[in-house]
Amino acid sequence: MSAGLVGLLDDVAAMAKLAAASIDDVGAAAGRAGAKAAGVVVDDAAVTPRYVHGFTADRELPMIKRIAVGSLRNKLLIILPVILVLSQFVPWLLTPILMVGGVYLCFEGAEKIYEKVTGHHGEHSKQPAAIQGADQEQVMVKGAIRTDFILSAEIMVIALNEVADERLVSRTVILALVALGITLLVYGVVGLIVKMDDVGLYLSERDSGAARGVGLLLVRGMPKLLAVLSTVGVVAMLWVGGHILLGGSHDLGWHGLYDLVHAAEEAVADAVPALGGLLAWLVNTMASAVIGLAVGAVAVAIMHLIPKRARTTKQ
Repeated sequence: MSAGLVGLLDDVAAMAKLAAASIDDVGAAAGRAGAKAAGVVVDDAAVTPRYVHGFTADRELPMIKRIAVGSLRNKLLIILPVILVLSQFVPWLLTPILMVGGVYLCFEGAEKIYEKVTGHHGEHSKQPAAIQGADQEQVMVKGAIRTDFILSAEIMVIALNEVADERLVSRTVILALVALGITLLVYGVVGLIVKMDDVGLYLSERDSGAARGVGLLLVRGMPKLLAVLSTVGVVAMLWVGGHILLGGSHDLGWHGLYDLVHAAEEAVADAVPALGGLLAWLVNTMASAVIGLAVGAVAVAIMHLIPKRARTTKQ
């Protein structure tokens, strides 16, 4: 009896060690997959603040919470099941679908530029967001969740490529961990960014001269930072969308544009070895943004200018 019990305990201990090793492997794989998607995470964090810019302070965190919940829902309930099924049965379809999302991001970014240049913001956009009320808040939250969907899809596909050799169950768990971790990271950072002016106001009322100085600096600087982030968010849409199209076209066998950009990256890196990595990244980023702007401009023309001219001609 005792020998049998000792054997059973040994088996349990061995199983526990195996399970612990598996958990460590999953955690390590999730970390690697998340690191691969870090570039898009930065873009996601830059894009989101523009959607809460202009609202009153008491609505900022509730809006970010709603966007974060929508983002997690996107990743876990829609994107994760879809990419797992596609990667299992029709992996070649992932790239074209992602490229369609890239075109949408290009359109979103170019449309914001078009509205800024022409002043065509729609009837509600003539007033500050805080005055427009709950309807405008709902519009902005839905817009943020739609944009997040494309960014989240790219994040998840990048993570999937990193763990493509894992078994289906392990792949699912790893991608779920990536989805949860990245969502918490992005919207935690966004929440801190948009509430820093409140932190500044609190510090500005302290007795300490140093704390008060820091607080005043934050109060004065955060509105300008949010305005800058709003602009960066538009550029990030063009950059990410263009990058998706650039990489996707290469994956589909259309190598010309990708090879041209890659050659420019190598030339810059070889010319300035000390800053080669940074300069190559800048070349790729600028090229992606230009591609995104070009594609977005075509999409804006199709969605706005051509229908408008058709209506004018009929009149």
